[in-house]
Amino acid sequence: MLTNIATASYTIAAAAYFFLALLLVTSWRGRLHGIVLPIACLLSAFWASLLAYHANQNLPLSLLTDVLEIARNGGWTAFLIMSLGLYRKDDSSIMKISPALVAIMMMYIGCFIVALYSNGNFDFSSDKTIDFINNIAGSLAMAILGMILVEQLYRNTPVRQRWGIKFACLGIGGIFAYDFYLYSDALLLRHVNPEIWAARGIVNAFVVPLVAVSAARNPQWSVGITVSRRILFYSAALFGTAAYLLAMAAAGYYLRFFGGSWGIVMQVSFLFGAVVLLLAVLFSGTLRSWLRVFISKHFFSYNYDYREEWLRFTRTLSDGGHVLGERVIQALAQLVESPAGSLWICRESGNCEPVTHWNMPPTGGLEPLASPFCQFLGNKEWVIDLQEYAVNPEKYSALALPQWLQTIARAWLVVPLIQHRKLFGFVVLAQPRSRVKLNWEVSDLLKVAGNQAASYLAQQEAANALMVARQFESFNRMSTFVVHDLKNLVSQLSLLLSNAEKHKNNPQFQIDMIETVYLSVQKMKRLLEKLSSVDAPENSAPLFIAPLLQEAVKSKSVAEPAPILEIQDTSLAVCANSSRLERVMGHLIQNAIEATSKNGQVRVRLRREQNCAIVEIKDTGHGMSEEFIREKLFKPFESTKSAGMGIGVFESKEYVSELGGELEVTSSESNGTVFRIILPLHQGASIVKVVA
Repeated sequence: MLTNIATASYTIAAAAYFFLALLLVTSWRGRLHGIVLPIACLLSAFWASLLAYHANQNLPLSLLTDVLEIARNGGWTAFLIMSLGLYRKDDSSIMKISPALVAIMMMYIGCFIVALYSNGNFDFSSDKTIDFINNIAGSLAMAILGMILVEQLYRNTPVRQRWGIKFACLGIGGIFAYDFYLYSDALLLRHVNPEIWAARGIVNAFVVPLVAVSAARNPQWSVGITVSRRILFYSAALFGTAAYLLAMAAAGYYLRFFGGSWGIVMQVSFLFGAVVLLLAVLFSGTLRSWLRVFISKHFFSYNYDYREEWLRFTRTLSDGGHVLGERVIQALAQLVESPAGSLWICRESGNCEPVTHWNMPPTGGLEPLASPFCQFLGNKEWVIDLQEYAVNPEKYSALALPQWLQTIARAWLVVPLIQHRKLFGFVVLAQPRSRVKLNWEVSDLLKVAGNQAASYLAQQEAANALMVARQFESFNRMSTFVVHDLKNLVSQLSLLLSNAEKHKNNPQFQIDMIETVYLSVQKMKRLLEKLSSVDAPENSAPLFIAPLLQEAVKSKSVAEPAPILEIQDTSLAVCANSSRLERVMGHLIQNAIEATSKNGQVRVRLRREQNCAIVEIKDTGHGMSEEFIREKLFKPFESTKSAGMGIGVFESKEYVSELGGELEVTSSESNGTVFRIILPLHQGASIVKVVA
């Protein structure tokens, strides 16, 4: 019964493949794909016909059936190879066999030799065990290779064009997947399952409509394959791993059957060692580097997938895990599989100084910008290959290398970093894990990447310089305010001394003088405290304005004209820092006094307006023009006074705005000025009543 099922199964498969081959041949338009696919169908038809004959006559499998199965697998593999484009053409348009194709051909030759040696044996008897294992291993290897090629064909076909090949991938992949299932089951159970074997013909017949649909959708079989380097890398690693495991498993079987009483021990020990070795190899950076270089060199017309490389390069530069200098070295080193490097940057001192290193001992070499080495890098913008230089220095115009560079162990490349057509620095890279030839493509990529890295480094240098400049600016600004306060104190004390000769016998003047000196000393102490703790924050607190204004006016009482204070509401309180707010009031009062003649008047008034406290400082001085108020009054270092610094009004406006208030000014030339400080009132219970 099972024999009849197998006969019918393989007969149907043979008829289907013959019919498909006939259709393909009649529609052939002269393209290479168009002849490879019918050949694969014809080989499948002959293979199925022979198996149907053996099943009908109840004959055992023979060498011819094994050879035809290898030929059938080879036909489908050849079609997949042609679709993938795993062949290359040189400049003379003569086909050149790639290493991948050589490896595939060698595997099929090996399977053919094994078939000849075992004479198509699939019997697991004790005296033919090795022949059985060899046949099964070869069939599994062909099935694995077929599935990998199908996966590569589908994955690397552009998404919009996959509709033309998806059914062919499904059908051909089904052939190899079913073979893998059949022979894996046979290797596990030590015999070929007859039911699975009988159903194999029907499974292969189901493939015919799928391939026919794809052939109708894509008669030219031009799908624009773009093979991904990453996918090919992992597929090659997977295929190598599978081949290695199969070889180790076969060796383990040999040890088990020929090792006598030690057979099982030797097999387990050998397999454990093989797995450990495989893991060590897979985690080897040198092996991964060699495989990437090998794939790029032999499977692609260009050495790099520029999209992938540029994404990785930018991602490495943008990563915040290390300092930027180390990331620059690492990003450049990844392009040429280099494991280490050092970075030099040109400084204002006129030297290129080593700033950082990655997996390389620190180097102390300083190179002047005017040296022939730096001049060569800046003018030529060449990547220097130190190994090539050692053989042919004339190529680099007999350039004399610095002594420190020759002492770096395993130094290989010097990559210039160019910014705005000038040398910004350079990177010295160590020799790669696997051999990489510095051709025009590698050199151009390194130069472009070096320019990009230079822009990152230049941006960081500019940011650091800006930060330092801002620190100096902050310090200078604070110093300017301090000098301004000292100037006011000096002016106040000078005025006191000038009036002392005239009023020294006046008891009231003596009292005012002592109080003025005391207040000046207190202000100087607070100034010194602020200088000694520049980072300490100036905290705000609720406080009454009236006492603060009284202290500010009192400190100016010895001046002429003496300011007059009017307080309409003593309960007004705001949230501010007492010393800073007093300094604001003092600045504006002092300005009013200095702008007013001795016969004039300066009046300070405190009043309430809705939810705000209003402090008005009105003088009868010479006033200011509207243009000056609009364009210069609130700008630092602008002043109408010969000895003025133009800081007081600027600082006053800044602090009033910080408190959420406003500083208004009304003035006209020869008619005096009114400064109006508007501050929001504080609503609360805890208020400072005394100003220290």
